Amino acid sequence: MSFITLALLFSAALVDCFSQRQYTMDILERANMTQCKPCSTPVDTQTKLSATDGNPVTDATDYRSLVGALQYLTFTRPDISYAVQQVCLHMHAPREPHLSAVKRILRYLRGTLDHGLLLRPSSPSELVVYTDADWAGCPDTRKSTSGFAVFLGCNLVSWSSKRQTTVSRSSAEAEYRAVANGFAEACWLRQLLLELHCPLTRSTLVYCDNVSAVYLSTNPVQHQRTKHVEIDLHFVRERVAVGDVRVLHVPTTSQFADIFTKGLPTSVFTEFRTSLNICAPEVQTAGGVS
Repeated sequence: MSFITLALLFSAALVDCFSQRQYTMDILERANMTQCKPCSTPVDTQTKLSATDGNPVTDATDYRSLVGALQYLTFTRPDISYAVQQVCLHMHAPREPHLSAVKRILRYLRGTLDHGLLLRPSSPSELVVYTDADWAGCPDTRKSTSGFAVFLGCNLVSWSSKRQTTVSRSSAEAEYRAVANGFAEACWLRQLLLELHCPLTRSTLVYCDNVSAVYLSTNPVQHQRTKHVEIDLHFVRERVAVGDVRVLHVPTTSQFADIFTKGLPTSVFTEFRTSLNICAPEVQTAGGVS
């Protein structure tokens, strides 16, 4: 996502909202849902998709086609990233609840056809990263879901919603992995901006809502408690020590990365969506970062 968004950002002289409205309409038409009833969020806040619940779908090829099309839509619609990631996990053996989840995404898109990613002129002085993890959220494997949102100035340039590869033994471990993933993306972006002759002089700010994860990023001791965390995650401590990154605590009410790790109530989802600069073209947002 980040390279494409950066290219759009550098080419956009004025405020612009990049959307895939016609592409969205084509997906709805393919699914025979152009007249469906819209819903306010793309994913249910209560249920978690399991690989074994429900009967197999009658046409798995059609399911895979729709989900694949939705993946391309996340280039300008970060707000559906988590919902799409969840249905992608079951492409090998889709079942009826998974198809229902896809239809909910389509119903949400039906009500937000004009929405897209707003990019506007901004001084790219620093990178700000919001990271979050949904600890043990998978009902089948108990793996966690990591998410991050990276802002360059006031513009969202990179985001991710991804299932972690290993099971975390604590919420702090899951959150710390999310911090490491978010900062790894920020490191890549810093290097890319350097090669584009736009180097950043300020430290990258990484916001996390887990106090223990924030403490782990600066504490060089506690070896017995952190041996089970993969070694490569500890590169964050090294970068903190040299001043490239600062890991700070943020209240859950301002943790925008929540939108990439779990289903949210309508009011919270709408607020975070606006803070990520996802809106209709005529709507002006306050931006995710002050």
